[in-house]
Amino acid sequence: MKSDVEDLMPRILPVESCDTEEYNSNEPPRNPQEYLRQVQREASLCPEVVVAQIDPKKLKKKQSVNVSITGCLAAPQGLSPSLKWQQQQVSKFSEVRQSVNKHRQHWKSQFLDDNVVMPKTENEDGWKRFCLGENVCLDIQLKEEDKVNPGLDYIKTGFPPFLSIVSKLSQSTISAVLEYLINWFEERDFVPQLGRWLYALLACLEKPLLPEAHSLIRQLARRCSAVRANLESKDDERLSALNLMICIVARYFEQNDLADKE
Repeated sequence: MKSDVEDLMPRILPVESCDTEEYNSNEPPRNPQEYLRQVQREASLCPEVVVAQIDPKKLKKKQSVNVSITGCLAAPQGLSPSLKWQQQQVSKFSEVRQSVNKHRQHWKSQFLDDNVVMPKTENEDGWKRFCLGENVCLDIQLKEEDKVNPGLDYIKTGFPPFLSIVSKLSQSTISAVLEYLINWFEERDFVPQLGRWLYALLACLEKPLLPEAHSLIRQLARRCSAVRANLESKDDERLSALNLMICIVARYFEQNDLADKE
């Protein structure tokens, strides 16, 4: 006699009824017939209805809530760029992207120097050190003479985003490195090395944007606006770079709700 389950899910392979006295479930099946009998027996032992035991208290402790700020913080008075300046930056950025695309294959084929070892895509700490340098990542305070003549120790100062480097990055790696650097920026101040790499990665980011990239660049613009909101002078060396990042995200990548208004 067939069960209700067998009526809904008829047997595909004929299996003879299993004699539980002759069958030893502790021994491995010796042939296909015994294997099918073992599967049949294990299925018969499963309860028809299974109810998961869930502790609501644990769920409340572990659940997370993501809160997204829609727009950027307004710039302090006198620190917001003009519309003309923004249009000029978008035009220059567009030219840079065209140049990168035009020469990508050439630079992609170039060999890197022996001291340039790019981390694997999933190596977040490695990429932070590669782009920003150990001095920034490890918060090493430089001596005055080192500031005047830092030299070309890229391990300490970070590798610049040369075309021979960024042209070798796939879109998935570009998105990953963007995420690593933006996450680093969320907890730290803006530094020149960060600005150079963000600009280069954005110049290599293909349109239309994937949802992950779309979210990342909006996060970047909001963070830049938060840092800018605490600036006290238009002479602050970070201002131009922060305005540029917001401008590129909002004007070039058409996130218009984040744009600075005159």
